[in-house]
Amino acid sequence: MPPETTQSRFRKVLAGEKPADRLPVVEWAMWWHLTLNRWRTEGLPPEADGPGVKRFFDLDLDYQLWFPQMAPGARRQGGDHWITDDDSYDRLRPYLYPDPPPVDWDLWRRRAAVHVEGGCVFWITLEGFFWWPRVLFGIEPHLLAFYDRPDLMRRINQDQVEYQIRCLRALDGIATPDFMTFAEDMSYNHGTMISREQFDAFMAPYYRQIIPELNARGITPLVDSDGDIEPLVPWLESVDVRGILPLERMAGVDVNRLRQRHPDWIMIGGFDKTVMHRGEAALRAEFERLMPVMKSGRFIPSVDHQTPPAVSIEDYRLYLDLLREYAARAVDG
Repeated sequence: MPPETTQSRFRKVLAGEKPADRLPVVEWAMWWHLTLNRWRTEGLPPEADGPGVKRFFDLDLDYQLWFPQMAPGARRQGGDHWITDDDSYDRLRPYLYPDPPPVDWDLWRRRAAVHVEGGCVFWITLEGFFWWPRVLFGIEPHLLAFYDRPDLMRRINQDQVEYQIRCLRALDGIATPDFMTFAEDMSYNHGTMISREQFDAFMAPYYRQIIPELNARGITPLVDSDGDIEPLVPWLESVDVRGILPLERMAGVDVNRLRQRHPDWIMIGGFDKTVMHRGEAALRAEFERLMPVMKSGRFIPSVDHQTPPAVSIEDYRLYLDLLREYAARAVDG
């Protein structure tokens, strides 16, 4: 049997299979800048960028390509919003959904050469059908727009999904991502921000256009949403989304309960970040909580959001040592 690679481990877990040696050891989110600032006073090289930090800690390497949806030169209409109505969207529209997508393709060809050898995980992020209208409208006007501007909401998301398909086509021939995320953040600590009816009317039609494009390319579609995402899972399953991250414990998310209710659901994250600075006993207790799901497959343990600045570099090293230990135990036997 050939030795496992960074890519092979990740793909096996997504498929519900066991790697031969261990689960992936990853940090899916970039670190909070305050955390990095602290670590640079504790031994992290000041020049280390995102991939450099991962190499410093000997994490499995991953590269994320987040497709931008706005070209330079766009101007806000005022406050925190880019648009207020159809006319302002028309004025902004020439700066949206650039063709071709503004990506450094030479950089991604170089990274693709690492990916094809199995030396990294490659994933992309597309802005979701809740997230992107909120970026344009601003938080409160976006929620009102479900009622006040439904036609504009649908127009935005149709424009958006057509752009996303162009992004995928631009990537064809360069690399095939192992998975992708839709950036959504459509829950908070007490549940979802919209109803199932609103999801079905304003989001599901666009998921149903883009997900077949992802499936045809062998790209596993996941959603990125903070907060209590448990009520969301059946909604997402209905449009063929396969999983979610980051599974925030402080929002009440229970990965063991999710696994019981959704046996094939893919999960990344789940480790309670608030225990990371509390010592080995607390860290082990958290890994023991996660171990049944780690053994069940389709789960990659990782911090349930960005590592907070209360975590010293030595705290983080201890966390990683234990993550490696439990990642091996999860596939043993």
